[in-house]
Amino acid sequence: MRSSPDETRWANAIIRELDAVTELQKSTRPKVVSVFFGGGTPSLISGKALSRVLDAIAARWRVTPDAEITLEANPNSVEQSRFRDYRAAGVNRVSIGVQSLDDSSLKFLGRLHSADEAKEAVKLSTVIFPRVSFDLIYARPKQTLLEWQQELGAALSFGTEHLSLYQLTIEKGTAFHTLSRQGKLKIPNEDLAVDLFEMTQEICEGAGLPAYEISNHAREGAEARHNLLYWRYEDYAGVGPGAHGRLSLNGIRTATCAERLPESWLRKVETEGSSLAMEKVALQDAAREHLLMALRLREGLDIAAYQAQWRDTLSQERIAALRENGMITCEDGRLCTTPRGRLLLNSVVAELAA
Repeated sequence: MRSSPDETRWANAIIRELDAVTELQKSTRPKVVSVFFGGGTPSLISGKALSRVLDAIAARWRVTPDAEITLEANPNSVEQSRFRDYRAAGVNRVSIGVQSLDDSSLKFLGRLHSADEAKEAVKLSTVIFPRVSFDLIYARPKQTLLEWQQELGAALSFGTEHLSLYQLTIEKGTAFHTLSRQGKLKIPNEDLAVDLFEMTQEICEGAGLPAYEISNHAREGAEARHNLLYWRYEDYAGVGPGAHGRLSLNGIRTATCAERLPESWLRKVETEGSSLAMEKVALQDAAREHLLMALRLREGLDIAAYQAQWRDTLSQERIAALRENGMITCEDGRLCTTPRGRLLLNSVVAELAA
């Protein structure tokens, strides 16, 4: 049986790695509009320790009065019991990893909570936190359009302002990929997957939660600010085991990556002050990343700002061809993917970046 983590030790290490980021940024002291606690943190840290980290952030950066402070939580009863402590610490938004409202599907997905626990967690969070989101995974094996329609309807009945709805994908190197190759796992074919996606857009739009990003739906003004930072390709610092970041250092786009294994991360921070590995992002790669991220959003890409930042002129001929094929729109200086274009986003980006 594993002993409980020493949260004081862990909080000290997180704060120490925050110091390493401030050292990288020298005297710039950027503005903080969002803080996101994720990656299993809720099961490891109390509200008191979380408050220490938030105080440390406020002492090192300029935190805006309306900053979004998000906690990623699992629906189990242990984490639910801490919800009020997290709110008291300053968390004003919670994102709950529900994944399904069906017990058999949760078992298939390897989740340890039940559907009832998930429902209780969502209900409780709406009482405690001013902003609430949860996620679901669809296009699961044997899932029909009617089954997903009913599950999505149940999800919308909670009245949360934000939903993250992801299609199940089979990634190489996973158990799902092995089972798929063996013919033991069959996800919906491409036609059904498209139908599921389109039905999702239609139902959420009708419920007042349109997609502002391919897989994320929100009421107007309730978009996840932290995720918008990623998709708008702005700066964000990542600290803690496995955290990634993107920082502009001396005018150079820089990728940071923390040590992935928790115990190794802890030892490295305590002995060296930081676990962060850094790599300069080539101008062409940064431009492509920005393009890919921005075109996930309904608001699309500000063409003039993009071209000025990366010294990369998008081909008018390629834009015209993609418009003719119904993949993008280009109006008022903004390049946006259509619903069809978002389904084929990688192809659209490859064509624009060629």
